[in-house]
Formats: sequence, structure tokens, C-alpha cells
Amino acid sequence: MSDRKHAIISILQQNARISNTALGEVLGLSPEEAAAEIKKLEEEGIIKGYSVILNDELYDKSAVYATIELKVTPQRDIGFDDIAKTIMMYDEVESVSLMSGSYDLAVEVKGTDLKDVALFVSERLSTIDGVLSTATHFILKKYKEKGIFIDGEETDERGLG
Repeated sequence: MSDRKHAIISILQQNARISNTALGEVLGLSPEEAAAEIKKLEEEGIIKGYSVILNDELYDKSAVYATIELKVTPQRDIGFDDIAKTIMMYDEVESVSLMSGSYDLAVEVKGTDLKDVALFVSERLSTIDGVLSTATHFILKKYKEKGIFIDGEETDERGLG
């Protein structure tokens, strides 16, 4: 991947709402060229979408997030893909990742309260054929997400404020 593509992606990860004009100025491109580069990244499937990073303590104080570790039995010829696709279809699921180490899949979920997440795990995830065990870790506070400081205050490089 070219340095220009890396630069565009890096800028968009920090501010997906940057104008084509501003992006072009940073990269030495016209606004039309910047727009064309973004469109190409989208068409190639490198950019899959755009999202908003929220401070849930200000937006939705009742939201509960958890990471659930799953140990599963991989299926012949398709490995973990079929189970992952089944899990991805639930509305509560924010992300699913194949992991190395002591468990196989990491599932990030969002619920309305602790009981909501617990019921999702016990009634939906643990009942999927091939799921051997689950371990749920509730997220108590997010400090940084996708490179963005949630509280809005970045520290200097020495960590002094």
C-alpha cells in the first residue's frame, strides 16, 4: 500500500469528517483528487465504513459493554468462520475477532444493563453448537478508543499533562 493511502487512512481515522479540501491541503492534492483517493479506498474494500466514537458517560450512562471470551470447537473445513458468522448476526454484538492464546473468539457486546448482557451470554452465546465455554469481562471505563482519548484531554509525550 502506498504512503499516500497510509496517510489518508491515518487522517480519516482521527477525523473522518475532514473535508476533501482540508485533506487535500495536508497531502498536497486538489479536493477532487482527495475525494477520488477516498472513493478508491472504499471501492477496494479497504475502508469499510465510518463510525462515531462516543463518550458513553455523557451520551448513554446506562449502556453496558463487555468482552466475552469464547472457547469453541472449530468445524471441519471451515474452522471458526461459521460460528463467528452466527455470532455476528446478533444485534448486541459490536465485534467478533479470532484470537490466539487461551481462547478462540473475542466478542464485544453492548447491553442495556448487566442482566441484559448476562442473559445474552447464557441464553444465546453459550447455547450455540460448538461453544465450549465463555468468560465475560465487563468494561468499567473506556479511556481511549480507536486512537481517540475519550475524556478529550491528551497528555503530552512525556505524560506530564
